Amino acid sequence: MARTGLGREGKPIRLLSNHFAVKLSGIDSVFYQYSVSIKSDDDQVVEGKGIGRKVIDKMLQTYSSELAGKDFAYDGEKCLFTVGPLPQNNFEFTVIMEETSARAVGGSPGHESPGPGDKKRVKRSHLPKQFVVGISYAARIPLKSVALVLQGSDSDHAQDALRVLDIVLRQQQAKRGCLLVRQSFFSDDSRNLVDLTGGVSGCRGLHSSFRTTMNGLSLNMDVSTTMIVTPGPVVNFLLTNQNVRDVRDIDWPKAKRMLKNLRVKATHNNMEFKIIGLSDQPCSRQTFPMKVRSGSSEGQTVDITVEEYFKSKQVFLEKPYLPCLDVGKSKRPNYLPIELANMISLQRYTKALSSQQRTTLVEKSRQKPQDRMRVVTDAVKSNRYDDDPIFSSCGIKIDNQLTRVEGRVLSAPMLVVGNSQDCVPFKGRWNYNNKKLFEPVRIERWAIVNFSARCDMSRISRDLINCGRTKGIIIEGPYSLVDEDNQARRCAPIVRVERMFEKVKANLPGPPEFLLCVLPERKNCDIYGPWKKKNLHEMGIVTQCIVPSTKMNDQYFTNVLLKINAKLGGMNSKLALEHSRKIPVINKIPTIILGMDVSHGSPGRSDIPSIAAVCLLPSLAVLASSKYLVFPSL
Repeated sequence: MARTGLGREGKPIRLLSNHFAVKLSGIDSVFYQYSVSIKSDDDQVVEGKGIGRKVIDKMLQTYSSELAGKDFAYDGEKCLFTVGPLPQNNFEFTVIMEETSARAVGGSPGHESPGPGDKKRVKRSHLPKQFVVGISYAARIPLKSVALVLQGSDSDHAQDALRVLDIVLRQQQAKRGCLLVRQSFFSDDSRNLVDLTGGVSGCRGLHSSFRTTMNGLSLNMDVSTTMIVTPGPVVNFLLTNQNVRDVRDIDWPKAKRMLKNLRVKATHNNMEFKIIGLSDQPCSRQTFPMKVRSGSSEGQTVDITVEEYFKSKQVFLEKPYLPCLDVGKSKRPNYLPIELANMISLQRYTKALSSQQRTTLVEKSRQKPQDRMRVVTDAVKSNRYDDDPIFSSCGIKIDNQLTRVEGRVLSAPMLVVGNSQDCVPFKGRWNYNNKKLFEPVRIERWAIVNFSARCDMSRISRDLINCGRTKGIIIEGPYSLVDEDNQARRCAPIVRVERMFEKVKANLPGPPEFLLCVLPERKNCDIYGPWKKKNLHEMGIVTQCIVPSTKMNDQYFTNVLLKINAKLGGMNSKLALEHSRKIPVINKIPTIILGMDVSHGSPGRSDIPSIAAVCLLPSLAVLASSKYLVFPSL
């Protein structure tokens, strides 16, 4: 739907946006979409994205003449696009690949120990070398559809055409060896890595996508961050991941779960492997059968340990007491000593981050606007998108300067607080000093629970009550001040919460309407999530968490009380427009406003459900009685 127009309120201002103007001169170009199927020589469908790109690239090199020299945009899965049609609608090609999944990156073939099913030492291919690629016509996508949308018309193919342009961007970055995460890409540059502890790093990259705007087609670029496994020795990764100093303290069942499906590079032969598990025994005792090739026992099969095997290849293990990585198949193990393996770079870490890791990620990923502007501008210049053959054939030119747009600085809204007193903003802030709340609540049944080792709960209670009185909130004395036992502080977060809640029930005559929770002396501690879930989800008790601070003054407690008052059904303030019933449009017509949102658990946390909520403002015809109602888990 086209925008109805621009507003006039506020002070005009010129802004730089993270958009780059795109000139589209070849609007008569047409993209042709083809479906792609890749099968191995045993007729098994090949699903791996990385494999698909390599096979398609090899096909283009081998059969360029049969494909009329067309350049492709391949999405890495099952769709391929060209500018203009191929010579025919259906093709089937046989592609021969030289490399294997355990591929040699450089140097000579290696010395990883053979599996017990091997009768002699050979280099096994984990993937078939021969593939059959099928290509069949699927759809026609005119680029003119984008031009029609820019003119304000509707088009069924505009989003498809933009998707093709985005795929071209992704393909460029894939060829540069970048990690692709939807529309974002991340390069293998140590300067982009941020250590999050625990063997996890934040990797800074870029997000890019083509967008239709009022000013025409544009390329939107922004900074992006994802989590990856910190590259380096596997032993070091396990030590940092489990926060231990000695390899003898490593929890190997936990390590096995963490390492599964990660890729490593062997330091002695420079080959890459995928981990499927760990050996049952350390290198010094883990055996496998090997056929003797010389001496009096030639031709016989003997059992040999992994340590002995590598010693015979002049590779001497320093830690033979460690287990081996199993880099073979489920029925054909292939053992690689863990000390000879390095984590390869750009492997996504999809498990949930700890509270401290999330805090570190936010702090270290933060960039000033000038820095973000420099990063995206340099990326557009260095990537030279205009040189892409598909963009060139479509007449697409991308400006390398940020787009200037007109903006407006709106005045901060005025509020009305208690006793119909105006609250005038100053430098974007509303000061509640010497002001009462619009609708303060009364708090009677409440308590303070203390997870902190050093905290004066009596002082916190006294200061909170005194500050509440100045804001119009009547707060009775707390039922109880509940301290955590010293022994409980060494337990897991969930156990600490359960034990604290048992103490709360034992100290209170009935369910409280409110609990003030004092967290340990650090931000985003691991208690916060379990505590909120226990109270809000299981018990229906309103809570407010605070962290002890040296600045627990009147302003601090005012901010805390603003949250508490709203949570308990009070109203801190109203818009001056709302109080005077001068809100445009909706004051004249009975209106319902619905706010909806959904929260999903972090990747890797299957135990956390998705939660949907609806916020309802039911009556704007009588604004003085309007309330916010929240319906969770709809």
